[in-house]
Amino acid sequence: MHQPSCRMNDDEFQLLTHAASACHMSIAGFLAHTALKAARDLDHTEAEIATHRDVVRELFALRRALGQIGNNLNQVATVLNSGADAPHAKAVLDAVQRTAQRVDDFTQRYVETETPAG
Repeated sequence: MHQPSCRMNDDEFQLLTHAASACHMSIAGFLAHTALKAARDLDHTEAEIATHRDVVRELFALRRALGQIGNNLNQVATVLNSGADAPHAKAVLDAVQRTAQRVDDFTQRYVETETPAG
């Protein structure tokens, strides 16, 4: 018999404990069942992991873009509040619009892939 082990933080362990309990299984039994199910369907498992990575990557990219735009908007506001002209204001507002559209597109794609068919 083999006894693999894994480490997880408190939140992950709580989620695991709840899931095992909901399935009326021991934690070890639940881990074995779900790991073996994933191992038997590697195409599906690989696709889920790839999708998750893509989601995380896009969320971090959107976060970066929104942070940069926030800085640019603050600069425009500072210039306008000083009474000066801000010729780059239109470019900043265009970037806001493009990023908002990117967030909308990403959200729509995510909702479509996470919603069960039928």
